[in-house]
Amino acid sequence: MRSLRRALTAATAVSLLALSVTACSDDGSTVRFGYISDYNGASLLAIAEKQGLWEKQGLTPEIKVFTNGPLQIQALGAGDLDFGYIGPGAMWLPATGKAKVVAINTLAYADRVIGRPGVTSIADLKGKKVGVPEGTSGDMVLNLALQKAGMTVKDIQKVPMDPATVVSAFVAGQIDGAGIWYPLIDNIKQKVPDMVELASTKEWPDSSFPTAFVGGTQVNEELTNKVIKVLQEANDWRAAHYEESITEAASLLKLDAAKVKADAANVKVMTTEDLVNKTKDGTVAKWLNSLGDFFVSTGQLKSKADPAAYYTGDLYTKAFTK
Repeated sequence: MRSLRRALTAATAVSLLALSVTACSDDGSTVRFGYISDYNGASLLAIAEKQGLWEKQGLTPEIKVFTNGPLQIQALGAGDLDFGYIGPGAMWLPATGKAKVVAINTLAYADRVIGRPGVTSIADLKGKKVGVPEGTSGDMVLNLALQKAGMTVKDIQKVPMDPATVVSAFVAGQIDGAGIWYPLIDNIKQKVPDMVELASTKEWPDSSFPTAFVGGTQVNEELTNKVIKVLQEANDWRAAHYEESITEAASLLKLDAAKVKADAANVKVMTTEDLVNKTKDGTVAKWLNSLGDFFVSTGQLKSKADPAAYYTGDLYTKAFTK
């Protein structure tokens, strides 16, 4: 798919940050983990390090920051990552067989379509330039908003660009609108305080937008089980220590805690037991099927895939202990 090729071949600055001072071991215990610089992507990794959860499983983590989910899935396919994090807008990639979802993380409602001052509705974007990182949740909310307004991408001048470029282009007035997410929108507001939020994923209360952790298509069950245990324990610590989790994420991200708290306000956190139950009763499959229907409507999927083909819910369930 042309949009996928553009998204996955886009240049990105990927920085490496070792979470542990322990040297890489020779027994395969080092785990290369990707994330995005927001509360969803960083909080569990920050907690796992602070609480010694990696060491508990005999693992040494190395984390790399990426600008979006599709680039992490590309890195998984190239063998440069072992695990990564994606938002709901990139869930179509596991559904096409390019990765495995190993754990559901949160439900996220941070995505928006924004417009420059004077743009007051989605309809006002007709014929205008709209920047969006393709294949991401920014792309997802843009498509949702266009559908709701009775429009398609053919009604706008869609300009594919990476997230950082969306911010700079919007601030410079080079685009009229954007499909993008918090906390990047806060960066835009600092420069364009009278920008307008035209659409939000919160407008679809009957829909759920899960974020997730993903692994390569050839799942190493033993390693994946250890990683899932780390994520589950960190997840329950986050659910029990919400305010502290914001502080930990802010420390990793090197951001003011108030900004991370504002970002976290767009997130629904669930306990591991709740996620296990939702896996068993089919709720997670319902979320993924709903996204599958949407991606079919946008042409990102030719047909909806069975969630069991790309979500390792059996491993997630087996790894859980009360």
